[in-house]
Amino acid sequence: MLKTIKDLKDLKGKRVLLRADFNVPLDKDGDILDENRITAELPTIAYLIKQGARVIICSHLGRPKGYDKYLSLFSVAVCLMKHFPNKVKFCDKTIGPEAEKMAKDLKDGEILLLENTRFDPREKENDRMFAESLAKLADIYVNDAFASAHRKHASTYGVATKLPSAIGFLVEKEVRVFEKALSKPQRPFVAIFGGAKVEDKLGMISSVLDKADVILIGGAMAYTFLLSKGHNVGNSMVALDRVNDAYQILKKAEAKGVKIVLPVDHVALNEATGRVVKTTELGENLNGRDIGAKTIKLFCQEIAKAGQVIWNGPLGEYENPKYRKGTVKIAKAIAASHADSIIGGGDSVSAAKVAGVADKISYLSTGGGASLFLLEGKALPVLEVIDKI
Repeated sequence: MLKTIKDLKDLKGKRVLLRADFNVPLDKDGDILDENRITAELPTIAYLIKQGARVIICSHLGRPKGYDKYLSLFSVAVCLMKHFPNKVKFCDKTIGPEAEKMAKDLKDGEILLLENTRFDPREKENDRMFAESLAKLADIYVNDAFASAHRKHASTYGVATKLPSAIGFLVEKEVRVFEKALSKPQRPFVAIFGGAKVEDKLGMISSVLDKADVILIGGAMAYTFLLSKGHNVGNSMVALDRVNDAYQILKKAEAKGVKIVLPVDHVALNEATGRVVKTTELGENLNGRDIGAKTIKLFCQEIAKAGQVIWNGPLGEYENPKYRKGTVKIAKAIAASHADSIIGGGDSVSAAKVAGVADKISYLSTGGGASLFLLEGKALPVLEVIDKI
């Protein structure tokens, strides 16, 4: 059993380094578009404050290549100030003398938010010196960054080897939700997978074959599966080196009696004319971008019968409004079903919100990549390194 923050004793006056995930979406001016990942962290922060801890928070934001003022965590600090008035301070450094002084000067129940960890390239390298510099700021380490729980970075992994450590409420909740869903699924169990990179999902689909009754596959990754069955996929995105792997998964599913449903029609871009067309055949110059109406109907029929649904990845080129319909329709179908539902992955969660049904989904996960790890049956690196009871 992993140690949670409730297993930590005598926190009053202790400096706690909390790794949160404040990788929130921003507009072109650097303003926060969606505060979900911040509000998800509030219970852990509030608990630590109530215990009299001195809370030092670190997080990454975006994919900076060095310092980038538009990816500063200052906007997150302002947001936290609304929830914890007169308690939040911001340091424009992540480590070093200034950060150390501000951490040392914190009073019980106060919060210090450090600058973006990824402004320093050593973060992603899990650099030992960078991890030690972070550890120097605190007495205890708490990881509550589920969305980054699959990454071995200095602030998510390295620092946990330097300090007494535990997980926060968010990580604990996410892990328990997925463990319950995979160990005791409600039947029929329908798994829905989309997205572009089929290589990222093959291991997960193979693992879920042992648990699911029905698997629905959309997004660009579906074209690798369709090609493996001999279908013409036109100019659609295909991982040619994974076609045989996809074929083997289809064979394995058939042997196990698991139903895999692939797209039967498409919304495609005619690359010769630039026109968007609806088609059941992807011929020359056609590039599949979204599932079509017949496929949506097939998917919805399976979802309506489901006892449990887990969904990861958009079913079309979601970032383009022209190819968003399939993903949004499936979000609405899940919400309208009686199934226990879990949605993981940024675009899938976004689709539920765009469709206006987020409040009708049983659980919206904060971590796409981390949820993939759990669905594939892998242990999350950050959990492996946390002190065990």
